[in-house]
Amino acid sequence: MTKHQRQHRITKLLEARAVGSQLDLVELLAADGIEATQATVSRDLEELGAVKVRLPGGDTAYALPELPSQQVAPEDHLRRVLGEWVVEADHSANLVVLRTPPGSAHVVGSALDRSGFAGMIGTVAGDDTVLVVASEAVGGARLAEQLGALSGLAAAPTRNHREPKAPRAERPKTTPGPTAPPTRR
Repeated sequence: MTKHQRQHRITKLLEARAVGSQLDLVELLAADGIEATQATVSRDLEELGAVKVRLPGGDTAYALPELPSQQVAPEDHLRRVLGEWVVEADHSANLVVLRTPPGSAHVVGSALDRSGFAGMIGTVAGDDTVLVVASEAVGGARLAEQLGALSGLAAAPTRNHREPKAPRAERPKTTPGPTAPPTRR
């Protein structure tokens, strides 16, 4: 099966039912006799422009825009994704750390990667944390402030995480001196 055939089947599955996770999609494809890994499905969803949307009742599912005219502009899309998924932003030097609910960091990382956001070099997404690398010209503090504003968070924290090192405990100075010979008894 070709990539385009697999992506067509993914489109049909997403249109037919609510698919809440990439693993669910892997299982649905397997039930149709299509072998795919989670990584492959992740790339397919990104290429198809799939986004996670909140369903009535609070669950989330992948959805695809029907027509190109219905696709959200990158900044609007980024604002929506950040506003929905980012719960905390912090920074240090040229790094920004975005916290999300468990299992949601990849959605934020993907949206940031596709946005071409000025001053951002790249992202690394884990389960609930996205590490954003800022350009030296912009820096982590300014990028955290911009991303925090886009996400609707209050002002991003401005603390610097380079804590000063605690002084080492001073050892009492000893001066070498003559040692007394052992006493005999």
